[in-house]
Amino acid sequence: MKFDINAFNKKRAAAFNQHKTILKKLSKGQALFCEHCKQPLHLDLNQTDKHQGLVSCAKGCTHIELELG
Repeated sequence: MKFDINAFNKKRAAAFNQHKTILKKLSKGQALFCEHCKQPLHLDLNQTDKHQGLVSCAKGCTHIELELG
């Protein structure tokens, strides 16, 4: 089985852009919902490490860790 690096890169880029869009909308105060459980997504910038943030739903289906610079 041959590994298709171009397809892999396209999927990674699409996921990155989706996460970037989610972060932009949440930081503007827009309501977004988890694709799986339909619960609201929350942006938490009060992590123990001041250089990390978290986007998640109440059930934990969506869990996006952020590195803040």
